[in-house]
Amino acid sequence: MRLFVDTSALVALEDRDDRNHSAALEYRERLREGKTPFRSLHTSNYVMDETLTLLRLHLGHRVAVSFAESVKSSKAVKVLWINSESDAVAWKIFRAHEDKDFSYTDCTSFALMEKEAISSAFVFDKHFTQYGLKTLP
Repeated sequence: MRLFVDTSALVALEDRDDRNHSAALEYRERLREGKTPFRSLHTSNYVMDETLTLLRLHLGHRVAVSFAESVKSSKAVKVLWINSESDAVAWKIFRAHEDKDFSYTDCTSFALMEKEAISSAFVFDKHFTQYGLKTLP
């Protein structure tokens, strides 16, 4: 099974001051030890953009660069790219949900997860649940 990893989880893993840091570390260990059904991790280039921006702002350039290099060299995490088709679906989602405060990056994640048939996300963002996706931890 495949698991999508969102900005909120990635930042929580890196930032010791994040309120979800401990929970993120614990879940990452469960993933590493094979104690979940997930065998491949996926994120997007938009999530990477958002994560790098937040890490640089909160923890500095060196941390952001180190994080990006670890993801780029990782065999466990695959970065999926938003193409024009996924972007069009994301725009439809964004337009259709005036009642929610989804970010555009959230909408691109939803569109990509639908396209790739990924139904679960490692996330600390209520928007994924609001959209009807399974969230972990």
